[in-house]
Parts: sequence; structure tokens; C-alpha cells
Amino acid sequence: MTAQPDQNSTQRTAIVTGAARGIGAAVARRLATDGMAVAVLDLDEAACQSVVDEITGAGGRALAVAVDVSDEAAVTAAVERVATELGAPTVLVNNAGIIRDNMLFKMSVDDWDSVMGVHLRGSFLMTRAAQRYMTEAKYGRIVNLSSTSALGNRGQANYAAAKAGMQGFTKTLALELGKFGVTANAIAPGFIATDMTKATAARMGITFEEFLEGAAKQIPVGRAGQPEDIAATASWLCAEESGFVSGQVIYVAGGPRD
Repeated sequence: MTAQPDQNSTQRTAIVTGAARGIGAAVARRLATDGMAVAVLDLDEAACQSVVDEITGAGGRALAVAVDVSDEAAVTAAVERVATELGAPTVLVNNAGIIRDNMLFKMSVDDWDSVMGVHLRGSFLMTRAAQRYMTEAKYGRIVNLSSTSALGNRGQANYAAAKAGMQGFTKTLALELGKFGVTANAIAPGFIATDMTKATAARMGITFEEFLEGAAKQIPVGRAGQPEDIAATASWLCAEESGFVSGQVIYVAGGPRD
């Protein structure tokens, strides 16, 4: 990874949540390569350090910040720290997420609330905190991570509802913030090979390789997605050239989705 010089007189600062690993880490690395200073946010600051070290080792600027995105005070403090140490954030990628899969009759209230708290409350809090800097700058890019599960997925009533909610949230942000030069879009990944999908394979009692092979057979392009596939899409949505695209949900799933 080589950080590219920013084309603007002032370097853009991006925040990526859930960025210690998987999709979030790939997005953070890609935005750094695009020339942005990147705040790498996750629950554990130490877990973010390897991503930060990779970015800074390539000549970029990055900061590890620990935050529970569902905690209002913690989010406020984290965004203020980013603004102070890296610069006013005008790019936000809401990627933080958890799963608590179960069939509806087995799903606990805590399973439901935990998923909603991270995905929806977390994205709301992060966006509310960051949008002030965007509206002041008259420029902003917000990318929210949805999922093909938003279309419905057995055993994921909580996750599917949260990811569908992310789409409505995104479209509303586009309507409210567009006049300030801020765009908001969502990426809905299909099957992506990450630690989260590896854990799903373990719960199913099959190897990750078997899980990947089975998934690939259902995907038109014939392979599972990689975090870098999502990062590439996020890169364009976070760029200045995407300024006339807002309120959209892009399915990055290796084939068409309804």
C-alpha cells in the first residue's frame, strides 16, 4: 500500500468505524491510499494499531481511536479527538456492526437491542457528530454499510431489520444534507470472506473453505467477495467525482439483487 498525495490543498480526513479488521480495515487502507488522513475506530484501540501502522508505514496519516459507537458521550469525544488530531472529518464510513443470529422464537431482547444499538444507533450518533464538520465545510461524503440481508435472511430478523434501516437512514441523510454539499450512499455487500463469515461457518459445523465454496456456487461471478471489493466501491463514493450520486444503495454482491 502506498499513500498517494492528496489533490486538494487541504487533506481530507475520513473516519471509518469497525475498522480494526475485515471490511472496515480494507476501507481504511484504501482511503489512505487515496490520500486521506484516516481515523481507524473500533472498540479496542490496540486492535486498530496494525491498520494504523500499515497506513503510516506507507507514508499516510492515521489515528487509532477506541469507541463504542452506541455510546453518545463516547462518540462525541471520539469525533472531537479526530478533529483535533487529524483534522475536521468530512468523510464518514459507518461500517461498525455485530451479529446475534437466531431464529425469531429463540431471539432474545438483548440480541435484538445489541444489533440495533451498533448498526442503527451507532450510525445515527456517528453521523450526527460528524455532519457538523461537513456542513461547515460545505462538503461531505457519508457511506453506510447495509447488506443483502436487508432483503430478508432466515435467522437474522435483527440484522436484516437493521440493514434495511440503514438504507432508509441513508436516503433521508441525502435529502437533508444535500444542500450542504454532503452526499450519503449505502453499500450492500453480498457474501464477503471475513472473520464474521468464518465464525458463521464454525457455528454451522463446516470448514471455512467449504463455506466459501458453497457460497461461490450461488454467486453469478463464481467467487466469494473480498473486503477489497467493498473498499473499492467505498473509495469512489468517498471521492469528489461522485458528488452527483446520493441516496443510492449499491449492491456489491457479484450479481444483481432486487
